[in-house]
Amino acid sequence: MTLKNFETLLGKYADLTIQTGVAVKPGDTIVLQIATDQREFAHLLAEKAYEQGAAEVIVKWQDETLNRLNLLHADEDRLTTFSSSQEAQVNEWLDKKVKRISVISNNPDALSGVDQNRLAKMQSAMTKGMLPIRRATQNNDLSWTIVGAASEGWAKHVFPDVSPAEAVDKLWHEIFKTTRIYAENPIEAWQEHKTNLRQKAKVLNDKQFKALHYTSDLTDITIGLPQNHIWHSAGAVNRDGEEFMPNMPTEEVFTAPDFRYIDGVIASTKPLSYSGQLIEGIKVTFKDGQITKITADKGQETLEHLIQTDDGAKSLGEVALVPYSSPISQSQIIFFNTLFDENASNHVAIGAAYPFSIENGTEMSPIELRKNGLNVSQTHVDFMVGSNKMNIEGIAEDGSRFQVFENGEWAF
Repeated sequence: MTLKNFETLLGKYADLTIQTGVAVKPGDTIVLQIATDQREFAHLLAEKAYEQGAAEVIVKWQDETLNRLNLLHADEDRLTTFSSSQEAQVNEWLDKKVKRISVISNNPDALSGVDQNRLAKMQSAMTKGMLPIRRATQNNDLSWTIVGAASEGWAKHVFPDVSPAEAVDKLWHEIFKTTRIYAENPIEAWQEHKTNLRQKAKVLNDKQFKALHYTSDLTDITIGLPQNHIWHSAGAVNRDGEEFMPNMPTEEVFTAPDFRYIDGVIASTKPLSYSGQLIEGIKVTFKDGQITKITADKGQETLEHLIQTDDGAKSLGEVALVPYSSPISQSQIIFFNTLFDENASNHVAIGAAYPFSIENGTEMSPIELRKNGLNVSQTHVDFMVGSNKMNIEGIAEDGSRFQVFENGEWAF
C-alpha cells in the first residue's frame, strides 16, 4: 500500500465505524462480516471495538472464490438448505442484540457465469433463513452499519486503466474521501453532516405530500406516499435509544412509498451490481403499484429472478433523494457498488419497505404494514435513477404542487 499515511487513515476509518457506525458500548456483542483479504481492517475494527468495551467480536469471514466454487459444484440440496446450526446462530444474535458491521469489498463480476437458477435458489434459502435478523434490522431493533473496503477485484472495475496496486490505492482514497476520513475529526464531521441532512428531512415531513411526480428524459412516474410517512436521513436510533449510522457514506433523505399507488415508467442511470452480476439499462413500468414490464440492457435474467422472489418484489419499498451535486456524483466515478453509487443519485428500491418509515410502523405486523401502504418482501434492492435532468414535484392532498428537485438539485 503506497497511499500516504494509509495506516493512520485506516485507523481513523475503524474508529469512525466503531464509534459512529454502530456506537459500541461496554458489554456489546459485535458481528463483523468481512472478506478474507481485509484482515488488517478486520483486526483494527476488533481492536477498536474492544477499546470501547465490547464483550465479544464475532468475525464472519467471506471468500468470493469459495462462494463461487460452492455455487458451481455443491450438491443443490446442500446449497439450498439453511441448516439448523445457521438458524441457531441467528437466534443467538437476536438474543444478544448484536451490533452488525458489514464491510463490502466484492468484485462486481465475482459470480459471472454462475448458473442463475442455482444462484437464485441459494439466495432464496438464505433470505428465508435470515428473515428474523433482516426484520430486526429493518425495524432498527439492532444497530448496524455498512462500509466499504478496497479490494483488487473491485478496484480494477472502478479504475481499469491503471495497475492493480494503483487501482487499490485510488479506491481507498475515494472511500476515505466520501466517508470524511480526511477531516481533522471525522466523527465531528459526521455529526455536522447528519444535522444538515436532517434539516431537509424536516421540511419534507412537515409537507406530508400524498405523492411524488418524477420526470426526466428517461423517467415519468408518480409514486404515492402513505399517510403519516416519515422521511429519514443520516443516522438512526435502535430500540434501546442508541444512535447509529446505517450507511457510510450516506447522502440520502428517504422514506417508503405507498406500494399500491405507483404508475409510470422509471429508468436506471447507473449500473447495479447485484449478486455478483452487473445489471445495466434497467427500465421498469408500473401500473397500480405493480411491475408490469421490466427490462435491462445487461443482466435481464438476473433482474427477472429478483422480481420473482415473492409478491413484494413486484413493487417498491423505498424512495430516496440525493442531489446530483453530492460528492460521490461529482467524482464522476461509477463504483459498481450500491453503497456508493446510490449516494450519487436519487434511487428507489425493489422490495421491502423499512417499517420505521411510517408512524408506529415498527409495532405493526406484516399484514398491518401492507394495509398502511408499506411493501413487505424478503428482498430490498436499490437501483439508481437520478441525473442532472431529474425534476421532482411533491403533490399535496389538495392537488397543489411543490418543487422538491429541479435539474437534479434540491429546489428548497
